[in-house]
Amino acid sequence: MSDRKHRIDVDFFRQLDRFTFMVRKRVSSAYAGSRRSTHSGRGLDTLGYIEYHPGDDLKSIDWNVYARSEKLYVREFEEDKSVTTHILLDASNSMDYTTGEFTKYEYGAMLAAGFAYLVTKDNDKFGISTYSEDIEISQTHRGRRYLLRDIDRMAEVELKGKTALKKCVEQYEKVIHSRSLIVIISDFMEDLSSIESAIYRLSHHDLMLIQVLDPSESNLSMHGHVKLTDLETDDDLKTYLSKNFKDKYQEELQAHIDGIRNICDHVGADFFTFTTDTPVFDAFFHTINGRKV
Repeated sequence: MSDRKHRIDVDFFRQLDRFTFMVRKRVSSAYAGSRRSTHSGRGLDTLGYIEYHPGDDLKSIDWNVYARSEKLYVREFEEDKSVTTHILLDASNSMDYTTGEFTKYEYGAMLAAGFAYLVTKDNDKFGISTYSEDIEISQTHRGRRYLLRDIDRMAEVELKGKTALKKCVEQYEKVIHSRSLIVIISDFMEDLSSIESAIYRLSHHDLMLIQVLDPSESNLSMHGHVKLTDLETDDDLKTYLSKNFKDKYQEELQAHIDGIRNICDHVGADFFTFTTDTPVFDAFFHTINGRKV
């Protein structure tokens, strides 16, 4: 565990200005932010007129049109629809690992900040909450000043404990009041059954999982006699990393990743894996363009 201030570099925000973060149409039966839907009744811009049917809003009848045609027509409007984005960021001890420029937590925090930044471009609501064995729930809000506040808060978070995604999702889903976009950012280094439970609990939302790994975890480069330390339990393991050991590790890691991906595919959720040496903008490019439609 580290008590230092985390480095969260947001220079990539300028590059993100070229993108619009599209949310799937099935969320709240509407589009997000700048996406629009058509309704009769009160709204923003008049598209045209449709014939009146019993049950339509009487206030929307255009009496000038009636005077000319002697038929009842109601104005049809184009109406903005917005969606709330909930971002859950893993702040357990395992996220403090790095062999490069950024820890997994710092990289994940930059992703969280980037998604929130894209949401604020459409003035939609967002919330960034951190979790490990319990979850620190942040209320949803809109606006750049709240984004800056959340970035400062993420920089000060103390990483601690183990990951308990199932428990934290059970706590968090009580504050979700409508169909939303939910982004979970983690190394997902916990039991697959816990991850599966969380995915199914949130499967009726527009759900995205982003796995963040250190390059040395994705491709085990160490060899020979080593001492490994579990960051979540502080347990040490002295062992010899042979080729067979490394091959077995890669098989187990890939099986775990494939297990998460299969569950996500089953419920229609998105799943992406990045290592911390991937430029953050590139991660966003692949995420935004790789979403299911």
